[in-house]
Order: sequence, then C-alpha cells, then structure tokens
Amino acid sequence: MDRELHAGLDELQRDPYPLYTRARQTEGLTHLVELDAWLVARDADVREVLRRPEDFSSAVALRPDVLPAPAALAVLGGGFGGRPVVVTADGAEHQRLRAPIVRGLSPARVAAVVPYAAERAAALVDAFAGDGHVELMSAYAKRLPGEVIGRIVGLDPADVPGVVHGGHRAEELLFRPLAEEDQIAAAEDVVAMQRTLDRYVQERYDEPREDLCSELIASVVEGPLTLEHRHQLVAHLQNLLLAGHLTTAALIGTTVLHLLRHPRQWELLCAEPERIPAAIEEAARYDTALQGFRRITTRPVVLAGTELPAGAALFVAFGAANRDERRHARADTFDITRTSSRHLAFGFGVHSCPGSQLAREQLRLTLEELTRRLPGLRLAEDRPVVMRPTMIHRSPYALRLTW
Repeated sequence: MDRELHAGLDELQRDPYPLYTRARQTEGLTHLVELDAWLVARDADVREVLRRPEDFSSAVALRPDVLPAPAALAVLGGGFGGRPVVVTADGAEHQRLRAPIVRGLSPARVAAVVPYAAERAAALVDAFAGDGHVELMSAYAKRLPGEVIGRIVGLDPADVPGVVHGGHRAEELLFRPLAEEDQIAAAEDVVAMQRTLDRYVQERYDEPREDLCSELIASVVEGPLTLEHRHQLVAHLQNLLLAGHLTTAALIGTTVLHLLRHPRQWELLCAEPERIPAAIEEAARYDTALQGFRRITTRPVVLAGTELPAGAALFVAFGAANRDERRHARADTFDITRTSSRHLAFGFGVHSCPGSQLAREQLRLTLEELTRRLPGLRLAEDRPVVMRPTMIHRSPYALRLTW
C-alpha cells in the first residue's frame, strides 16, 4: 500500500462517520479503495449480510489492512497459530469452534468472575484516585479486561501483561503501517505471546483444571496432543484473548470519553447511577468499539441493489449501521436517556459476540467505580484526544483525565 493510500486509510479510520453518512445516503453500496472492499453501511443491509452466512462468508473476517514484510512473516512462521478460528469459520466448523467459547462465557461463568472483576476494578482505581489525574487507557482500560479474560481462561496473573501486550502488537502488525524493523519487533512480541499460550496448552493437557483453556483442549483433542492440535489451540486462545481484552478496553475508553464530552450526561449519571446500563448501550451504539468485519461473497448476489460477483469483498460496518437514522432517531446525538433500540455493537446472528455480557459487566463496574468515587472527572483540556486509526478496535490512543 503506497503512502497516499495509507494517508487516506488513516484519515478514514480516525473518523469514519462522515463517510458512513455519505454511504448510507448514496444509492446502492459504496466501494472503498482504502479498504479494497464494498462498504455495507445501512442497518438493514448489515443485518441482511449477517443473516445470510452461506452467501457472505466469514473466511476473510480478519484479513489484514496491511500485509507484513517478508522478514516479519518469517518471524511469525516460528510461532504458533495461523489456523481457522471462530470469527473466520462458517457453517458446521463455526458451530464446532464456537460451542466451547459460548459455554466458557456462559451467564454462570460470567457471574462467577464478577466478584474478581469488581475487586480488580476497585484496586486499579485505588492506584490513581488520590493523584488528581490519570491516563485511563494505560492505568485502567487496558488492564482490567486482560485480567478478567485471563482469569476465565486460566492464566497466571503474572502472564497476563505479556499476553495483553502481544495482543496489541498483533493488531498493530496487521492493521497499521509500520517500518520493517518495527514489524519484526512486533512479530517477535506476538510469537512470545503464542509461546506462552502453547505452554498453557501443554500444561492443561497434562493436568486439566476448571478453566476455559482446559475446556477448549477437551473440545479439540482426542487422544495424544499433536503439534497440529497445539497450533489450533493457540489460534483459538489468541483470538479469544484478543477479543476479550482489546474490544472491552476500547469500549471502556470510548464510553468514558463521550460521557465526559457531554458533562451534563456525566453529571446525570453520577446523580442517577441506575442509568448506567442505558449509558453502556448508548456508548456502544454511538461509537462502536468493533467497527466491523470483512465478508466475502460465495456466489453472485444482489445487495442494496448492487450486483456483486462471487468473491466480492465487503466491509460490514456495525459502526455505520448504529448511526442509521432509519433505526435510531437522532442517530448522531449521544443521549443516555434515549429509549434503547437494538444496536449492532456486538454483532448479530450466528456470529454475535459470545462475550457481550462479560463486556457489559466490566463497563458497569467501571462506571459504578468512577461515578461514585470520582464524580468530578473531566477531560484534560491541554491534551486533545486522538483516536487510534484502526477499524477493528476503535478507541483513544490515550485518555488523560483530571479531577
């Protein structure tokens, strides 16, 4: 991808909403050169794609925006994974891969981890509550979700920071243009994470525990643990951990950002904390953390009046659908008092996010802590917020707050 195209992609990703508006108002679908894909931007069209997985395959759901250099790919070749995962699978294979994750993130499993999540949320806020200022992404948003999903998977807390770091580096490597030496360094961090996960696979195979890692192994392995099993399981765990911490970290960041950009709504939330669940839904709708996924047509189809051949690439934009006026009145207005209507922040249909309840619980705990203990929170006036340029996990680079 040349420098001009990179610049266009950066501009699009830092604020995609004006483009989304134009695409929804334009007849048919809009083709984006920056993403090399047709943009699906209307709520009804996004739902149609998600209802028809047999026509719109998920095989390319995580296709990188940037292809790493050969030297970085060579480093990745020394790691584990690279096998189909739940978000890139279709049909029976998707159901097989999804089943143990759905069980592992069941309402009972989520309820069981909430006391731990509450304890960690309080401890993280304790660490900065007396300082009068904080950079929330590094001090809190990037930490709580990793610790919670790590607990469910069965990771030792000492291993969580390295796994979280490796997840962020994987996202950078595949969705940000980096110099070759930076790509190599990122690939080395990803491989280090994969080796940590492979160690857990081998340990839990030998001595299973009551954790999601052990359940995944039992769902995949019959008989001896082979090298191919290890590749498959590391791929599953990497995907689960990245989804479990990157998406929730992004959602914490954007939720706090928009509440503080609307001080009267923040004050209302502090005065009436029973509004927290509605505030979470509105924040997820208004600035969707996971902006969308790619799909590819399996046969010639017509969508929104646009004829698409087999093999056509689509970017199915949940973030655009969530600003569709046909579904959400005053869609471009952030309003925690609105009557909630079904948004697409956590997907829809067979690929809906199995971790949505876990994410909501962590948002609830976060807002309960912050509204109760730091009602005077405000954005640092001298540090403008810059959004990370990626369509996968939209969040602030940094969120500097004062009180």
